[in-house]
Amino acid sequence: MTAADGGRGVAADPRTAALTFAGVGLRYPGGTRALDGIDLSVAPGEFVSVVGPSGCGKSSLLRIAAGLQAPTAGTVTGRGESVGYVFQDATLLPWRSVRANVELFGELRGLGREERRKRAAEALDLVGLADVAGHRPRTLSGGMRMRVSLARSLTLRPGLFLLDEPFGTLDEITRERLDDDLLALFAARRFAALFVTHSVLEAVYLSSRVVVLSPGPGRVVGEFDVPFDYPRPAGLRFDPEAARLAALVSACMRGAAAP
Repeated sequence: MTAADGGRGVAADPRTAALTFAGVGLRYPGGTRALDGIDLSVAPGEFVSVVGPSGCGKSSLLRIAAGLQAPTAGTVTGRGESVGYVFQDATLLPWRSVRANVELFGELRGLGREERRKRAAEALDLVGLADVAGHRPRTLSGGMRMRVSLARSLTLRPGLFLLDEPFGTLDEITRERLDDDLLALFAARRFAALFVTHSVLEAVYLSSRVVVLSPGPGRVVGEFDVPFDYPRPAGLRFDPEAARLAALVSACMRGAAAP
């Protein structure tokens, strides 16, 4: 649905999409269905957020997108070799420095030392952490650790970024600051992004499009185009039109959750 007319949003063309789910379902061995009939595409350079109640399968959707879990129905296509994944927790290795943590994915990909160092330096500069490259994670705040996690994925130069509510445990001020950082990274790199969040306001502020899932098994019950250009000013959070769109998304979620 769009903010203007309540019609269904226009999905990315599956033939050129960075990521496409076609009829994707997930049933666990015990019989529990997490996802059912998911049809969703993300275009190159598009930022799509997924919202829905707890247990609707949002994180399962990301794991399937990353190839960490196989769907039990349907297909996933379009994802390239370079996929960045940012988890709910920063998942840093405490015995390694910030720089060494950021270099980790390059090591696992077999990049040479000089190339790893170059990419790590670029990524740390992008997230504003070049001055703490030699520190250990325990010396950093929660927000800084999440920036390290973002930098680590940036070293892969991903065409597709998957973000599983990465700022959900942070205080509001830090979360807003990191949302702004993420928007700056998106403007600089223009990757495709699939972002899971419980915050409707965050989804509207960040996204090109917001997708609403029903209570489990998750189904797509609404899509909302976000009619604001990038780059987005911080004041957009308080814009009446943004608030109106957030209210429409919330109403869709409540309607899907109604018995």
